Amino acid sequence: MIALKAEDVKSFTSRLFVKEDFDSFWVKEVNIVTYNSFTMDGHTRQGYYTEEEREEQKIGEFSSWKKLRPFCFSLIKGKKLPESFKIVLQLPPENTERFAASSGAGIEGDQIQGLYLNIRYEEGELYCITGTALKFFTMDKTLDTQWDQAVRDFFRSHQIPCTEAADR
Repeated sequence: MIALKAEDVKSFTSRLFVKEDFDSFWVKEVNIVTYNSFTMDGHTRQGYYTEEEREEQKIGEFSSWKKLRPFCFSLIKGKKLPESFKIVLQLPPENTERFAASSGAGIEGDQIQGLYLNIRYEEGELYCITGTALKFFTMDKTLDTQWDQAVRDFFRSHQIPCTEAADR
């Protein structure tokens, strides 16, 4: 687990809420505090869609950030900054499978509960904290290290400047 501090909060939030940089991630949960506290559970209500719609639109267990991003942006846009927000993103299963295969950790994709990116904004600062969850216990931290590096590489490739911070 690493904590990365965004060097330019305005640029980061633009990439998060306006641009498509994070659209491929699934949303585990969102909490945005403005004039109210808005909380979303990213679980998709499977019964809302027909089986045909789920297959056709590739609707998974969680909503994508692409789908929820416009709604979340509508909550934060305006003259006043949000007091805080917390967004927990997860790498989707197909990407988790590819990541597991290329990580060299010797762990299969179906053994990974989730690869997470926790984004927290409060008191004018924005931090991204990586996280991994496995379906079994291991002392080996290879997967964690590889996920941390993958997030650093993702930020670098999307020109998101950040610095390593103490764990928050």
